[in-house]
Amino acid sequence: MLGFEVLNVKDSKGNIVDPGTFQAMCEEKYNTKSFEGLRLMNANGDINPTSLAYRYTTDRMTYIRARTIQQTFYQVNVPDYITLIPGEGSFSSQIITQANIIFSGTFKQGKISSAGQNSKLVTANAGVVPFYTQVQNWAMATDYTIFDVQQALFMGQWDPIEAKQKSRKMEYDLGLQQVAFLGDTDNLTSFPGLLTQPNVNINTTIITANISSMNYTSFNTLVQLLIANFLSNCNQVAWPNTFVMPQDDYAGMGVAVNPQYPNITMMSYLQQAFDLIVPSGKVKILPSIYCMTANNGGAVGIGKQVYLLYKNDIDSFFMELPVDFVVTSYGTYNNFNFQDAAYAQYTGVQALKPLEMLMFTHS
Repeated sequence: MLGFEVLNVKDSKGNIVDPGTFQAMCEEKYNTKSFEGLRLMNANGDINPTSLAYRYTTDRMTYIRARTIQQTFYQVNVPDYITLIPGEGSFSSQIITQANIIFSGTFKQGKISSAGQNSKLVTANAGVVPFYTQVQNWAMATDYTIFDVQQALFMGQWDPIEAKQKSRKMEYDLGLQQVAFLGDTDNLTSFPGLLTQPNVNINTTIITANISSMNYTSFNTLVQLLIANFLSNCNQVAWPNTFVMPQDDYAGMGVAVNPQYPNITMMSYLQQAFDLIVPSGKVKILPSIYCMTANNGGAVGIGKQVYLLYKNDIDSFFMELPVDFVVTSYGTYNNFNFQDAAYAQYTGVQALKPLEMLMFTHS
């Protein structure tokens, strides 16, 4: 018995809802398995939590709006930057990805002569090598009491249960987004992010200042070297399809490449160069605040402007969600306190082909 009858939960038409229906409504609303845009970092103007309350100082000429204003957070769609794999290996503690490795004699060793003895031919061979990915368990509860619900109903303008559910989902989304880019700062070795890969090569000579601040000559040289260095880094076997740059630099790329020819911007020039050179299709140029010096220092230890040129492909880089966000139904032991839990599993970003990424940094 969950005790929902005590609350007299009602639907939009004013009818009392039975516990089973209420649970189904909660699951439909909160346990959608959706991975919408993730969010991080509240915009300026945070509210001091000590000022939170149901009670306000008013007089008879005060009007309180029914509409509530939501906080604003930095949001990105993580799958634009890295492949996410949900639901595979649920409740495991480790996931192994097997890579096929070819090893055999050389092509020339396969040449035979019709005039010679060919009883023993050189062999082609292959094997597998395991890549280990660690899995992290995660869970967080929400709770409320009869007083929380009844006082909110008395105020009539705020739903504490819905607000707490959204708050928890926000914490999950923001935390997962940070892991995707910077890794889990409690264990970067087992849970690295896109920007904290230990085996990705770093170039510090090609981009020595924000791209948007470069003069025409320096920018031209940069465009010439970017893909050439990527190809050299991966031994000419892959082409990039994603270029991620600091958001503050990205925001300045609308200026003209050359003031004498103001009809083409640095962004469009760079995009056209990528499109012209890369045969496999358009290269996405994306911004990220995690690439900014102010947001990747501290426990992460980068503290520089970071640029990534890489092949965003499931066989190269991916992040796994063995258990996506799941919410349990509310339970109670005294029909006064109610609690539920949300749980999930996540991994860091696995780099199976680290040479298909080249990182550029400058102070």
